[in-house]
Amino acid sequence: MSNNSTKILLLTTLMSGIMISISSNSWFGAWMGLEVNLLSFIPLMMNQNNIYTTESSIKYFIVQAAASSSLLFLVLTKTMMENMTPMPESNFSSIIINTPLLLKSGAAPFHWWFPGVMEGLDWSNCLLLMTVQKMAPLMLISYQTSTQMPFMTTIILMSAIVGAIGGMNQTSLRKIMTYSSINHTGWMLAAMTISENLWIMYFAIYSLLTTTVVTIIKPFNLSFINQVMMTNKKNVTAKIMMFMTLLSLGGLPPFLGFLPKWITIQAMINNNMMSIATIMVIMSVMTLYYYLRICYSSFMILHDEPNWNTKSHMNNKMTNYSMILSAISTMGLAACTMMINTL
Repeated sequence: MSNNSTKILLLTTLMSGIMISISSNSWFGAWMGLEVNLLSFIPLMMNQNNIYTTESSIKYFIVQAAASSSLLFLVLTKTMMENMTPMPESNFSSIIINTPLLLKSGAAPFHWWFPGVMEGLDWSNCLLLMTVQKMAPLMLISYQTSTQMPFMTTIILMSAIVGAIGGMNQTSLRKIMTYSSINHTGWMLAAMTISENLWIMYFAIYSLLTTTVVTIIKPFNLSFINQVMMTNKKNVTAKIMMFMTLLSLGGLPPFLGFLPKWITIQAMINNNMMSIATIMVIMSVMTLYYYLRICYSSFMILHDEPNWNTKSHMNNKMTNYSMILSAISTMGLAACTMMINTL
């Protein structure tokens, strides 16, 4: 995808697909929006310079097409059954419709396609897949979430556990970010069972932090942890920015990423979900371990660096964006606290 005008067109149709899904008042309209979104994202994934994008785009298309066709089939079946024998709304009908939507958003145990697809994409498409592409399915799930549904509780716990344990032995930065995204999806689903505004706030802050991490990693074209260690000693600013943003993404106070987790934990305790909150907090601490592995070189006094790695590929414009986003992620919680205290 080298043509900028084509990219702009596809990004426009991708966003309009999301808007159609979110604003639709029927399941058929929501399905149509999801299809427009899928068919806009597939060409964006393609890259002539990377042979792995073809494999990733085919994997992504098969999974998303299967989920879309399942959703349409289940919605039509549900409608026909209700027309033949009128029955009250049950949790089971909500579960069967939520299943393909959870597959689309990459929540555990429907996450099996997510790491493989991410591994073949460039960082810009990885960012879209981790943030924008989750928007429509999660919003559709939020329209029919019940707080007393054991199915959702299972999905929340599995996403938190798989996201924490799955990233433990990974060396690929893309896979680490993937499992981090699965873990955060569990938190978003937990926030969704309590309040719609809460999960939207969580999603917005998660998207901001993920964008910050990608804008720092992308200019260096990093793919593995050892490459982070080998980045030039003159790029100390980039290393510190990455370190701070990853800690924020892990939910460590006093960074911005702690704010949505703090409010979610408080809301879960108020709703008698203490056991789930405890497990999720423990899993969050485990995710901090593999974030620390990435930025280990940021706070090591003595470490090896190759002499030949002297050229920085980070332009000034990208540095400015990264620094602004990193400053927001670092100082965001302090700013929010000051605003709340003054109101």
